[in-house]
Amino acid sequence: MSSETITTANPSTGVVTATALQKSTDEEVAAACAQAAQATAELAALGRPFRSALLRRMAAALDAEASEIVAIADQETALGSGRLEGELTRTTYQLRLLADVVDEGGYLEATVDHAAGTPMGPRPDLRRMLVPLGPVAVFGASNFPLAFSVPGGDTASALAAGCAVVVKAHSSHPLTSALCGRILREAADAHGAPAGTLSLIHGTEAGRTLVTDPRITAVAFTGGHTGAAALKAAIATRPVPIPFYGELGGVNPLVITPRAADERGTEIAHGLVDSFTLGGGQFCTKPGLVFVPEGHTGDELVSAVRSRTAASPIPALLNKGIAGSYHDSLGRLAPTTQLTLAQAESGEGFRAPPAVAVLDSEQFDPSQVDEVFGPVALLVRYHPETLNSVIEQLPGALVGTVHGATGDDPVRDSAASVLAARCGRVLFDGYPTGVAVTWAQQHGGPWPATDNQHTSVGPAGLRRFLRPLSWQNSPAHLLPPELREDTRTAPRRVDGLLQLPRP
Repeated sequence: MSSETITTANPSTGVVTATALQKSTDEEVAAACAQAAQATAELAALGRPFRSALLRRMAAALDAEASEIVAIADQETALGSGRLEGELTRTTYQLRLLADVVDEGGYLEATVDHAAGTPMGPRPDLRRMLVPLGPVAVFGASNFPLAFSVPGGDTASALAAGCAVVVKAHSSHPLTSALCGRILREAADAHGAPAGTLSLIHGTEAGRTLVTDPRITAVAFTGGHTGAAALKAAIATRPVPIPFYGELGGVNPLVITPRAADERGTEIAHGLVDSFTLGGGQFCTKPGLVFVPEGHTGDELVSAVRSRTAASPIPALLNKGIAGSYHDSLGRLAPTTQLTLAQAESGEGFRAPPAVAVLDSEQFDPSQVDEVFGPVALLVRYHPETLNSVIEQLPGALVGTVHGATGDDPVRDSAASVLAARCGRVLFDGYPTGVAVTWAQQHGGPWPATDNQHTSVGPAGLRRFLRPLSWQNSPAHLLPPELREDTRTAPRRVDGLLQLPRP
């Protein structure tokens, strides 16, 4: 087997096989970036209606080959056809939603200030809106082979913004990546999109080469801190810096108040286990750190969590490295916590038993909190008087959750206020592993959850791949259509007043 040949592994069996794919060379990466730069310029000239139709065509093309996509993705991830079918639906939905966003045009923040007199003196004619940043490098995530990979939200956002995309395929699902890349490229070609609108590369070294190419203007990454650090180190060698938008995960706190535990402790316990074991616990939004009140009702809740965890099936994790890291983490937890493991037969492949660890608040050190990727949660027993001071010391998270009483609950209210300073999303009486693709979504949070203040899910994610540009006293024919006097194709603010597009 050539050292440049890409391999794939079946997590359910652990069997590794060679593919026909090859690692991309430096020359191939450079060619993809050159094409992406030309394609970005051409996409701008083709206009918003062309881009929105392209996104819808890509969604339809993925739907048309859904059976093959799901089958291959399941072979490479062991996530199950039901989960993957839902993920593909999410993927095509977000493509169509972003097509609607492009048609609506409000994301452009178009603004016109006509020449006029002001208390400061004469004002020139100024027109401003957001324009495409340039070619974007996207790095697929291991745990979402569709929704956060080649056809995923970063790719959709960049294309919607008008930026051509070069995707670095994730090594955990290379065949799925290649298939989706082929489907998207064929859809782009059939639509008449410029060559290089979307390209796919393979290999770790190719990824490093990609982020240092001078034509790349931004990097979107979903994954762990180790991979992010390597890419940011490569980016730091560039003469001209570019933004790195990293969705890096972390430990998401979930608080159960004493009144909630008293009202519905067993129900919460079962929902909690189902949440942190969902998908093998391989969600960046998994509730990994759970605060359970001291006392009798808290004891009952912990007992219910242990029982459900012990009876949980044992999943196959995405790859050998993730499974190995998970088992190492359990080994570190075992001597310091009360650890309960699932009792089912492990089976073959990259299997990992769901686990719950319990710790008294006096033993808990917030500065030592670290994400464990896999089906495990740490339960910390707390006293209400010290809860908020502990939350204040936690690292930033994507989402914080509070389960409170159906009526008044002071512990819920104060905990939610403290969590709001540490998280990008605060959730009440639910479980955080679902991230809706919608206008109001915020999938991002304070460091180390992300290293920026943007969302990587929903229409607001386009903002990462846009930059503001103003035209001063410009000839009319050099203005984009959205800023011309005789056209109103998008919402805009004119001399301070909001103006809606003409029907």
